[in-house]
Amino acid sequence: MTEIFRMNEAQPRLLDKMRQGVVGKPLSRPEGPKKVTGTARYAAEELPEGCVHGVLVRATISRGRVTGLDREAIRDMPGLIDVITDARLLRNPAQGMAGAAPCQPNGEVFYHGQPITLVVAESLETARDAAHRLPVHYEEIAFETDPEAAQDREDKDPETAGDFDAAFAASSVTIDARYRTDAQAAAAMEPHAAIAQWSGETVLLRGSLQMLRFNRDELADSLGIDPERVRILSPFIGGGFGSKLGIGPEAVAAAIASEKIGRPVRVVMSRQTVFDAVLRRSETLQRVRLGADGDGRLRAISHDDLVSNLPGESFAEPVSQASQFLYGADGLSFSQTLARVSRTPSGSVRAPGEAVGMLAFESAMDELAEKLGLCPVELRLRNIPETHPMTGQAYSVRRLADCLRTGAEQFGWARRGAPGAQVEGDWRIGMGVASAARKSALVQSAARVRLLGDRAVVETDMTDIGTGSYAILGQIAGEMLGLPVEKVDVRLGDTSFPGASGSGGSFGANSAGSAVFLAAKKIRAELASQLDCAPGELALQDGIARGGNIERALTDLVSSEIVHEAEIAAGDTSKSHLSSGFGAHFAEVGVNVWTGEVRVRRMLGVMAMGRILNEKTSRSQALGGMIWGIGSALTEALEHDPRTGHIVTRDLANYHVPSHADVPGDMSVVFLEERDDMANPIQTKGIGELGISGAGAAVLNAIAHATGARVRDFPALPDRVISAIEMAGV
Repeated sequence: MTEIFRMNEAQPRLLDKMRQGVVGKPLSRPEGPKKVTGTARYAAEELPEGCVHGVLVRATISRGRVTGLDREAIRDMPGLIDVITDARLLRNPAQGMAGAAPCQPNGEVFYHGQPITLVVAESLETARDAAHRLPVHYEEIAFETDPEAAQDREDKDPETAGDFDAAFAASSVTIDARYRTDAQAAAAMEPHAAIAQWSGETVLLRGSLQMLRFNRDELADSLGIDPERVRILSPFIGGGFGSKLGIGPEAVAAAIASEKIGRPVRVVMSRQTVFDAVLRRSETLQRVRLGADGDGRLRAISHDDLVSNLPGESFAEPVSQASQFLYGADGLSFSQTLARVSRTPSGSVRAPGEAVGMLAFESAMDELAEKLGLCPVELRLRNIPETHPMTGQAYSVRRLADCLRTGAEQFGWARRGAPGAQVEGDWRIGMGVASAARKSALVQSAARVRLLGDRAVVETDMTDIGTGSYAILGQIAGEMLGLPVEKVDVRLGDTSFPGASGSGGSFGANSAGSAVFLAAKKIRAELASQLDCAPGELALQDGIARGGNIERALTDLVSSEIVHEAEIAAGDTSKSHLSSGFGAHFAEVGVNVWTGEVRVRRMLGVMAMGRILNEKTSRSQALGGMIWGIGSALTEALEHDPRTGHIVTRDLANYHVPSHADVPGDMSVVFLEERDDMANPIQTKGIGELGISGAGAAVLNAIAHATGARVRDFPALPDRVISAIEMAGV
């Protein structure tokens, strides 16, 4: 049993003392050539011999129970194998890190589009046709679909510090505003897919999943078997954004069908099924109240929200997560109401909480700045607290002020001018700013590193959802062992390897990277012993070890291989300190006053994200988040039919993610050098989600500056922009 290393104190910056010089460099992803040549095999592409195809049949009612399936109606279809009904089938995917089976409804229907059975056939076409033709009989019951009108709701206990009501009443200037955000979809490029194959008492699942250590337990629990009988492979994933954190209906259905039929079964969700039956980001109704003195010092902060989910789901979008520590005040209050409705269930989507919460919160900060007659950047700078306003925790390292000042200078904020002052024909030009924050975490994670002379192998069930895990884990091992990255073979996505954190929550690099670091550190100690020197005196570079006045090639020191495993978990530092990434987003937009069209002309993100392990993949992640911020501000909206609750915008033709034409050519990211000694042994912070946090708010604030009119229903579609302009009378 590997002893678990726990983060109980600040860690030395050992990576800064290494000599190989590969950590931090903008290196390309090693699996890139496989992806662009089509040789990287994704979940649905490794078809075993004899593989058959399954298509999920989905409910056409919003609430009730399946009372019967008319199998006879499709029995004579050529190539049809079976219609699988089983009490173990899933209602929806598991929430992230559940580690146990999600809801298995056994015929009960909770939302329109819910998977209820699986049709299996020799070909995909037959299975799809049969699934559409299969008559299903229901007993319907009453349901609610509108979160704001729903009677079934839960009010969580407010989180408070100080006396908000008294502080708000005593404030010289106040803001009390309501904002709405539409629901969103993760819409990953690769659809949810699985191939299951039984061999005796064990099942092998090829799946598109983000957290294999947890997914293995979830699949085993869903099937009612021991986890030792489950192996999952997921070496390549075509995007996830939180939608593939937990085991899903396609995987469990494939495993059940394969066991029953005795052949491998492939189940791939159509794009419409992904939209209908995979966890969405909840819509929100938010109320933000801010109170300040005349000089712009915040005295009161309140952020309340209404979100929705299905009955039985524990997840609720953590809307005010960043609002609780970004700025300080005398009185703070945060409350949440969870409505239970018959809609596609909600769950984690990239930057849960901040992605939508900061749209409203940072818009309210700008509204307060306008009412105070104060620069929005200056208002934010004046209210950065010394310690966490709610918990009293120290900040491990925080460069929010530096991000705001650096961004303002580089973006030319001083040229901003008055609202509505810059006109170019039918276009009004404006600038906006927003702070960015996203908590950084350390999740239990393990890895094994093998040193085989002049090359090394990294093994962990960590996944790569396109973010660069293969690259950064190879860089960490190469740096620690004195090897070029070409000499490091990184093997991921297999539950036979040590269990990692998985990809999610921006903690993958922190957690899996630290485990690789610690395992390599053990190898360094063994090498130092062979050279009869202290580990701190050992220098490794380009396959050569130096220490104790001795120089030896690694091939001479390693007769066969040196193997070590390491495991890490959070400890006392997570209780004493808040570790978070911080940043500032700046945007310039043009708004057409006749059509309501918004064009983002340029954007700048300045971010402090701890140690940057790979400058190229980090920049890509930050830019990707900023682009999603544009989508949140301007285009992305899941529309629901109010009669049934089902999603209307259920494919990429109707759910509008930003295209190339929506993204400015002038879009840049600046990283501020930073080390977070209290976060983990490699001093990193999360990156993937900080880029989206606050980015959309900068765009929305730029629209308000350009037009003098405030949109409070997001995204700011053209009709909403025109309505705001007309209401403002500008």
